Amino acid sequence: MEEFRYIPKSELFKCSVDLPGARKFFVWDGVPDGLPLKEAPALDVSASFEVSSRMERMVYPVSLEDVPQKAVEIIPEEGTLTQVISVRVSPSLVFGRVRIVCQKPGNYAVVLCSHTTGQERFSTREIVEVSVSGGARLDLVAMQNENSLSAHKSDFRLKIEEDSSLKMNIITLHAGNVSNRIHSLLSGKKAECWLNGLYLEDGEQIIDTDVTLVHNAPECLSRQLFKGILSGHSRSRFTGEVVVSPAGQKTEAYQANNNLLVSDDARASSDPHLVIYADDVKCSHGSTAGSVGDQELFYMRSRGISESEARILQQQAFAAAVLEQVSREELRERLSCLVERRLRGENTVCAACGRGCC
Repeated sequence: MEEFRYIPKSELFKCSVDLPGARKFFVWDGVPDGLPLKEAPALDVSASFEVSSRMERMVYPVSLEDVPQKAVEIIPEEGTLTQVISVRVSPSLVFGRVRIVCQKPGNYAVVLCSHTTGQERFSTREIVEVSVSGGARLDLVAMQNENSLSAHKSDFRLKIEEDSSLKMNIITLHAGNVSNRIHSLLSGKKAECWLNGLYLEDGEQIIDTDVTLVHNAPECLSRQLFKGILSGHSRSRFTGEVVVSPAGQKTEAYQANNNLLVSDDARASSDPHLVIYADDVKCSHGSTAGSVGDQELFYMRSRGISESEARILQQQAFAAAVLEQVSREELRERLSCLVERRLRGENTVCAACGRGCC
């Protein structure tokens, strides 16, 4: 008689950035496995302040509509990597909420991975709330790796308080229609926020990135670097706004969006801008969109490198500036490997769907 045994879900699914020694948790269609699901008020990252001689009150609100009352709560441990792997199994719409809280001095690290397990039209709507205070320093990596038919809308709400720091990297390895909306509030003196993103697109993929970053305290620092590599008929849209309130004196804020178009039909639009109500600041922004450099390509080909390999090397070098922002070496190396395989066309389907992508 054939013997049947129970196999845990965690053994049926292997995340493509699985890291040894990490605290690992799974979320199946929005239902956490091993993490608490708690009722909590929505994180307030709106900011209001008075400007101009008319003392007009400016408000930068974040919509709190349809926020689930219960959130998957993550409290990282200092010095230990916490990995939360979200897996889509059912194609029905999933609306989830994740809350990450760091309130004590120390260094913390969290990886959020999202995957689909097949080629159905998965639809996901999630809110990720991050609160960093009390001198904590959090490294957060969000790795998105879903099928080309999926629709995923992520709303990141970030609040960084006095003497605290957040570094967030969003790596969109594979997806269908993705919207990443980020609203970050620096609410305490000497708060720091680093936002980095890398998105790889082909086929008919569409990726929207919308960033609003508000400096509402003095001596704060923010840096943004978002890069995209687009081929096929893919589309990307980037909108970025840095707001410095009258309280944000001695602010340093830098924002950049760069796109590499490797096909004639790919399109990228970018709209970075600054809104400044303080007079003692260092702020800059910019964007670029272009193709592979012909001179660099000619140089590599003259050294015996094939044209196809030279193009891959150029794309890897373009992506490296974002990947270098990932602090943990083992995670950075794994992501770099996955990006290279994706650029070489080896990951033509989303990872972990059983088709051997990663």
